[in-house]
Amino acid sequence: MTDIIKGDGAIRRQGLYGSSIENTYAGVLSFMRRNYSRDLTGADVVVSGIPLDLSTTFRSGARQGPQAIRAASVQLAELKPYPWGFDPFDDLAVIDYGDCWFDAHNPLTIKPSIIEHARTILASGAKMLTFGGDHFVTYPLLIAHAEKYGKPLALLHFDAHCDTWQDDDPDSLNHGTMFYKAVKEGLVDPKKSVQVGIRTWNDDFMGINVLGAPWVHDNGVDATIAEIKKTIGDAPVYVTFDIDCLDPSFAPGTGTPVPGGLTTAQALKIIRNLGDLNIVGMDVVEVAPSYDQSEITAIAAAHIACDMLCLMRNKKVAGKL
Repeated sequence: MTDIIKGDGAIRRQGLYGSSIENTYAGVLSFMRRNYSRDLTGADVVVSGIPLDLSTTFRSGARQGPQAIRAASVQLAELKPYPWGFDPFDDLAVIDYGDCWFDAHNPLTIKPSIIEHARTILASGAKMLTFGGDHFVTYPLLIAHAEKYGKPLALLHFDAHCDTWQDDDPDSLNHGTMFYKAVKEGLVDPKKSVQVGIRTWNDDFMGINVLGAPWVHDNGVDATIAEIKKTIGDAPVYVTFDIDCLDPSFAPGTGTPVPGGLTTAQALKIIRNLGDLNIVGMDVVEVAPSYDQSEITAIAAAHIACDMLCLMRNKKVAGKL
């Protein structure tokens, strides 16, 4: 039997499977201590960061989100995730690819850089779990995923904001207009898409089905899950989670907080019950650690991402990844 690695599994582990013994307060901070690697061979899911916050409309700082989520994931690498009761990495090959490179001083190159980053990973056959960065990053990710899996995709979007405000400038960087463009360009099908937790107004929601935060509070999590599944069905779906979907009391570390949001418990229960969906890509965005308190926002984001990986593990075990 191979000796269990003790410390810095992210750079010392030879294969893609299994976990290492780590001190939670020390070591190389890949997500959940996965191998840091640019070798995509054999990877089922590739974690990467896109440290962009040039598209924000209020407080910047989300460029530090990917590293904050990685740092917050140390507890999750120590024990079997709750309530799953298994080590997902016994069955699921996951690497941390590091961060997407783009030239922040040449804004018109940012979107193409993110698209190419995603194309490279998707071409390997792996699924992507991406950390923002501000929410603009989902737009180029959707372009690459629609190329890979066919358009239109369904979109499952957790957020305080609908992000469908009108924007017909193809070169703009705006984290509030991505899904306007995605619908207009046929990247997503609004009839099969759902937005959860919305609590800001827009005169045009682009035909996307909205389960606003008050609706979730009034009708409950089980009804929310049922509506999501009924709307999306078996369509290939991209799941994007803006951390400001959570109420600021649960996620203060974000750029555009809005009162009245979901609790962490509500969000986690919803995510954990999405296993029937045909998920083709995932992201967690808008963590801005400079506004965080005791890392509670980054910790919430890391748990949401971990649950996404556990969904992927179950799909692989069932032969459906």
